[in-house]
Amino acid sequence: MKIHSKIISLLLLPLLGSFSGCGNKPVGEGGDAEVSFAYVTNGVDPFWDLCAAGVRIAEKEFGVTCEVLMPPKGVVDQKRMMETLLAKGIDGIAVSPVDAENQTPFLNEVAGNTILITNDSDAPKSKRLVFIGTNNYKAGRSLGGLVKKALPEGGEVMLFVGRLEQLNARQRRQGVIDELLGRPEQSLDLLKYDPVDATNLASAGSKYTILDTRTDNFDKARAKSNAEDAIAKYKNLKCMVGLFAYNPPSCIDAIKEADKLGDIKVCGFDEQDALLQAITDGHAYGTISQQPWEYGYESIKMLKNISDGVQPQTTYQEVAFLEVTKENIDEFWAKKKEMAELGKSQ
Repeated sequence: MKIHSKIISLLLLPLLGSFSGCGNKPVGEGGDAEVSFAYVTNGVDPFWDLCAAGVRIAEKEFGVTCEVLMPPKGVVDQKRMMETLLAKGIDGIAVSPVDAENQTPFLNEVAGNTILITNDSDAPKSKRLVFIGTNNYKAGRSLGGLVKKALPEGGEVMLFVGRLEQLNARQRRQGVIDELLGRPEQSLDLLKYDPVDATNLASAGSKYTILDTRTDNFDKARAKSNAEDAIAKYKNLKCMVGLFAYNPPSCIDAIKEADKLGDIKVCGFDEQDALLQAITDGHAYGTISQQPWEYGYESIKMLKNISDGVQPQTTYQEVAFLEVTKENIDEFWAKKKEMAELGKSQ
């Protein structure tokens, strides 16, 4: 069930307090220990406030208590938070791994002690029971399609992303590359990736050249610096593509300061207000939204089902993404504001 059908009524209910016990679980009205789950993000960002909105809606609907944790310092904080949750006796965790490959042994330990699922970014080699999220390769191809619409005559394109250790980032990047270079669609489980240091990617049948991929390791000052350097280095740069939520706004700021609004197009991922405003003003073409409130809602719903003995029928539950352009920006932004307020009120 999609959460939008319940939003109005659920928003009128008082918010449940976050699970914050230390040792013993809280006891419900009937004397039984309440079921408690945790939603652990891979960082701190307004994107996760939107996911938290879905968590809060599911929390009330399914009668559970939920804690939303956002690690400010990546892998180390994420590990510490989950260790604390296990010590509390948490009934289940939904996590977005920071570095799936290197975290897999620890994730397996978590899975041995509680219900573990992943969302947003997967750890497919771990013992997590199910992954909930967008097909990031398809979403990347859709983003490549937005670039084509923004730049129908072709041109030089730069990609910007926080880090490529995350599976979702690699999948998005590859989707954009394959779409712009006119390659056949790949299967998600058999993806072949272009090297992370590949430059000047082009093909005989394409009008587009992908100059480079710049990473910033979630450093927003560096993200803007990367964009500034690209503008200075590549005089014929026609489009900047941001793969993480804060990348497109960083690109827009750099373009404004270089007095190149309109000359360099912007397309991106997620739904930061600066990007939505730029789409409204015509300074960016569009973005791909993962509808993150669905991540939070579906994750808690899945944890509750598994806790109740209902095992998942698949190891991958796909959440639909949405293309947001000037045509649907008003409706989308209104929905996003509603979710943002709910997410912040945890």
